[in-house]
Amino acid sequence: MKVQLAQIPSDDGVTLPNLARVLAVIEAADASTDLIVFPETCLMGFPSADEVGQVAEAESGLTLQAVLRAVQARGISVVVGFAEADAGHYYNTTVLLSPDGIALKYRKTHLWASDVGVFTPGQQLVTGLWKGIRVGILICFDIEFPENARALAQQGAELLLVTNANMDPFGPVHRALIVARAMENQVFAVMANRCGSGGDLTFAGESVVVSPTGRVIAAMGRDEGTLNVDIDLAEVQASRTDYSYLAQRRIPLAAELTRLTGTQTALLIP
Repeated sequence: MKVQLAQIPSDDGVTLPNLARVLAVIEAADASTDLIVFPETCLMGFPSADEVGQVAEAESGLTLQAVLRAVQARGISVVVGFAEADAGHYYNTTVLLSPDGIALKYRKTHLWASDVGVFTPGQQLVTGLWKGIRVGILICFDIEFPENARALAQQGAELLLVTNANMDPFGPVHRALIVARAMENQVFAVMANRCGSGGDLTFAGESVVVSPTGRVIAAMGRDEGTLNVDIDLAEVQASRTDYSYLAQRRIPLAAELTRLTGTQTALLIP
C-alpha cells in the first residue's frame, strides 16, 4: 500500500485557501497512491467560538463534496479533517473519503484546551473496513490517552490514522507517543501533522509512519511538503506471531462495543 503524508499549513477560520491546498495535493499525487493523510481540521483551520458557526459545514456541505469529487476523479482515498456542523453542534471531525463516499467518520473525543467552547466532544471510537483493512482514526490530543488506540485495536484495527495539529513546544510528545501507540497495539500508525504558523502558534510538523514493532518507517521535518511511503500490512500479523499485547492483556476495556452501519464498529464512551 502506498500512503502519502500531506504536511501542509492551514489558515484559521476560513475555508477557500485551505480547500485549494488540499485539492492541489490530490491533483499532484502519483496515480499509484492509495491514501493521502492530511492534518487535523485542515479544511477550516482552528476557528474561534465566534467563527465556527460561519465556517463549519455538514458532511454533505460544499467543501467536503469538492474534496470528494477530486477523490473520485483521481481514484485516490484521503483522510481529511474539517469543522462539522450537525444538529446545532460543532465537531472536530476527520473523515476517510474513498471514491465511493465517506468510508469512516470520527469526531474527536478528547478536546484540547483550544477546542473547548468551540467543539462538542464525540462519543464513539470507531473502526471500519477500507480496501479490506480495518482502520481506525484518532485526532491529535486523542493519542495522549492509551485507551483510545487500544479501543481501536480491540475492534481489530490494523491501521491507525491520525490527523494532527500539534504545536511547539509539544512536538516531541506526539513524536514519542505515536511510536508507543503503534508498538503497544501492534498496528501501523500514520500521523500527518500541520506545519507553519497560525495566530501565536507554531506547528511542529514531524509527520511520521510507524510500523507495528515501533520502527519509524518514514518521517518529515518541519517544512511543508508531501512524502510517499510504502507499507506492507503483512507486518501486522508478523508482529503478533510470538506475542500479542491485545490477547495477553489481563485488564480489558469496559466500554460497550456496538455495530454501526455496514462493517463499522464503535466503542461507546460512557
